[in-house]
Amino acid sequence: MILDLGEKMVGADTSWILTSTALVLLMTLPGLALFYGGLVRSSNILSVIIQCFAIACLASIVWLVAGYSIAFSGEGAYIGDLAKMFLRGVGTDTEAGNLPENVFFMFQMTFAIITPALIVGAYVERIKFSAVLWISGLWLLLVYAPVTHWVWGGGWLAKMGIQDFAGGLVVHLNCGIAALVVAKMLGARKGFPNDVKPPHSPALVFAGAAMLWVGWFGFNGGSALAADGAAGMAITVTHISAATATLTWMTIEWMSHGKPTLVGAATGAIAGLATITPASGFVGPIGALVLGVLAGAICYKMCGIIKNQWKIDDALDVMAVHGVGGVLGILLTAPLGAVAFGGLGLSEQTIGNQFITQLIGVIAVALWCLVITWIITLVIKKTIGLRVTDDEETEGLDTSIHGEKGYN
Repeated sequence: MILDLGEKMVGADTSWILTSTALVLLMTLPGLALFYGGLVRSSNILSVIIQCFAIACLASIVWLVAGYSIAFSGEGAYIGDLAKMFLRGVGTDTEAGNLPENVFFMFQMTFAIITPALIVGAYVERIKFSAVLWISGLWLLLVYAPVTHWVWGGGWLAKMGIQDFAGGLVVHLNCGIAALVVAKMLGARKGFPNDVKPPHSPALVFAGAAMLWVGWFGFNGGSALAADGAAGMAITVTHISAATATLTWMTIEWMSHGKPTLVGAATGAIAGLATITPASGFVGPIGALVLGVLAGAICYKMCGIIKNQWKIDDALDVMAVHGVGGVLGILLTAPLGAVAFGGLGLSEQTIGNQFITQLIGVIAVALWCLVITWIITLVIKKTIGLRVTDDEETEGLDTSIHGEKGYN
């Protein structure tokens, strides 16, 4: 998702990115909110929804004030400048390649909204609402915006030739590492890992996952930044990967536990969507099939490893699904993007060199996100605190924190 500043504005491209912007916002409001809301106890559904809702509003303002400028202005290797704070200098006729810059700003804002909202899945049912807001705002400025500059804003990874079409590093690895850090520092839910309540509404999980799936066409297809065949192929491989991962996850679950579940199928779909994200502009249908199978199998396995072996209560499997999926997609873009493996052949490097570039990106983003997220979370823990009281957790956050009930 890198702008070609030498292009002229095209009306069809603008129309498609406006549509994609709405689709990606739909992913968070209400898609992700419903998906996560169905996965928690009934006494916590509203707390999850308001966390996603509030993050969407907060991220929008932070993006306007400084986030966009840090990510997409200036020529620094590691961080942008503040020249475009509050969209300074951006009018209705300001161009960003083939798009009006205000349209590009809004499209990118929807990515900045969903990325911290994805982290919600790690800390549901036990975190203070104030901590959610502080962590999300600071993380967006100090982690998300700089990494976006590295990859899509002309920073050092972009100059190395990193291939991350729609956010394997920027979105999925970033939120996965952050989820792991916050979950570890926050501590586990009561009863973890042997006495955790199952999802209270698989139907809501399905509804949210379906909205995410449809919205992902704007997420990946829109990242072509044009209404053309590249967008069409991105949507095609996105759908194939999601369908394949769903069937893979469902089959493994069926064979392992004797019953295929709706929650499992929906989670498999999200794993396939996350995994194809960085590769969606570079691979063909065969690559999408491969990524879908690997997403369904490896992300399924990692859910158990993180919770049962690492003993980290990443409650809704953010790292296993998004973090691991993002890494798979980033690394396998190198071989699967090559013509020899059915890809589009867009890399200017050999498969081996491209793989090394991708690996450097994974290590750099993981380390930056880990360290800065740890510092942010530690500061919040030492000041306002992270966790609700035991009584509030037992009662459920809907009534104890927000004074409302999701169900009568």
